[in-house]
Amino acid sequence: MIKKDWMDLPPHSQGYKDGVNYFLDIAFTKGMVEGDHIVCPCALCCNDSWEKRAIVYDHLCSKGFIKGYTEWIYHGDDKSLMDVDGDTNDDTSSDDIDGLLFETFRDVAEVGGVHEGPNEDAKKFYKLVDDANQELYPGCKKFSTLSFTIRMYLLKCIHGWSNASFTALLELLKEAMPDLNILVSFNKTKSMIKDLGLDYKKIDACPNNCMLFWKEHKKDDSCHHCGASRWIEYPEVDKDLEESKKAHKVPAKVLRHFPLIPRLKRLFMCSKTTGTLRWHAEERSRDGRLRHPADGQAWKEFDTKHQDFSLETRNIRLGLASDGFNPFRTMSLSHSTWPVVLTIYNYPPSLCLKPENCLMSLLIPGPRSPGNAIDVYMQPLIEELKILWDVGVETYDISRNQSFQMRAALLWTVNDFPAYAMLSGWSTKGKFACPTCNHETSSTYLKHSRKMCYMGHRVFLDSNHVWRSNAISFDGKPEYRSPPSLLDTKRILKDLQDIPDVLGEKKEMKKRFGPWKKKSIFWQLPYWKDNSLRHNLDVMHIEKNICDNIIGTLLEIEGKKNNY
Repeated sequence: MIKKDWMDLPPHSQGYKDGVNYFLDIAFTKGMVEGDHIVCPCALCCNDSWEKRAIVYDHLCSKGFIKGYTEWIYHGDDKSLMDVDGDTNDDTSSDDIDGLLFETFRDVAEVGGVHEGPNEDAKKFYKLVDDANQELYPGCKKFSTLSFTIRMYLLKCIHGWSNASFTALLELLKEAMPDLNILVSFNKTKSMIKDLGLDYKKIDACPNNCMLFWKEHKKDDSCHHCGASRWIEYPEVDKDLEESKKAHKVPAKVLRHFPLIPRLKRLFMCSKTTGTLRWHAEERSRDGRLRHPADGQAWKEFDTKHQDFSLETRNIRLGLASDGFNPFRTMSLSHSTWPVVLTIYNYPPSLCLKPENCLMSLLIPGPRSPGNAIDVYMQPLIEELKILWDVGVETYDISRNQSFQMRAALLWTVNDFPAYAMLSGWSTKGKFACPTCNHETSSTYLKHSRKMCYMGHRVFLDSNHVWRSNAISFDGKPEYRSPPSLLDTKRILKDLQDIPDVLGEKKEMKKRFGPWKKKSIFWQLPYWKDNSLRHNLDVMHIEKNICDNIIGTLLEIEGKKNNY
């Protein structure tokens, strides 16, 4: 039996210091060791820093243990609730399910005792702990019931097994090995996976992109706008076959929504990611050069207008990217599926666009592009963003051992020109195609080629540039106009005030309102009016800073800066 009563002694007492040496002996004998280093469990390092024995000893004597760290899961406690395999030295032969549970539900393990009765998160935690403690079969050291189930579910997803085949395989394994401690139903297995927060929601949609069958329309069978059926309709060939298919209705189009809020909360529950989410405020260099969106004008103006948001450095700044792709890897088949991905710009530049840090939010089905109706599919995400802005969500920060009200804001969209038109509502074709020149776009229709030609690019040159007076090489006229002014919020709101707030490809939207094709759903976000088209100024700011940085860097490398 491992003695732990000394942990309650005063840190300066000899009994506590002897206990720390006793703890270190166990940690270096049975715990996770890398060379002569172990993870430091002090209140400052929080099991996130590998240190030598002497440093760990000093930290524990001066700062004490992490609050609630009575089960030494990283330091050789064989009786820990989360010791799945019973052999902590064999890290390569087993899954780190104990680490997953500890990082995901650590707030429940540490502070759950102050509540009267377990809450929902605590119930999930204890259920997963019980599953982790169960051996796959008597004497198994490599897998637990939970780790084996996750592996099986992963294979099902990768290789496209049907639900029925997955259930049949589990039943066969159970029949062949009666001692195997596994679930024999797909539904029960999926329920276990849901408790880990790895699930997504399916929302049926109108096949003509008019509406979603959710909320008050969840039980409807047809579209309220075009009358299209929610379900796939089969031709009446065989009445018996038709009746059997009616018993199990298949939706014509399904949107897959990956909830954003739970995943943002989990980032702060993991000690490896919570520190990097404050990088933009605590570690970013402020030498005036543009290396990160936090150095841009849009970020700074947003902080000025929403100081209550900027004071909490853990609040999340998001960017949204979307584009269509063909998932079938063949050009002979026309198909366009649209993923909507969110980027967290709290991270440092080296981590912002790592695949593991980009969050899939929506998967919009094909076979064709949603066009202007993309706003119909954006509704679940916009609803989450409203919650994250208006009230926020209570989140546990493992690095500070405290709960705070986390908020989030969507600041940018990143996409190509066609997707820009779909998301913003500004037409990128025709007379006013340029969002920078906007209403002053210089465009001419070429009668024979039936295309628009844009010849006003000389207005951005210096007023004394030689090309401004060169009429022969261009359209036969000299150019003396000054560059057009960027659209401000007042002008945008004036343009949009007559556009109806409708979603989808409906008859009301066939009317054109100048360069605008629709009123984007992003205008439902309270802060979007302050952030509208701010990216245009940022583009100009970025170009200037990037050029200055590149030239300066090259000259420094070549040692010719003083002679330039």
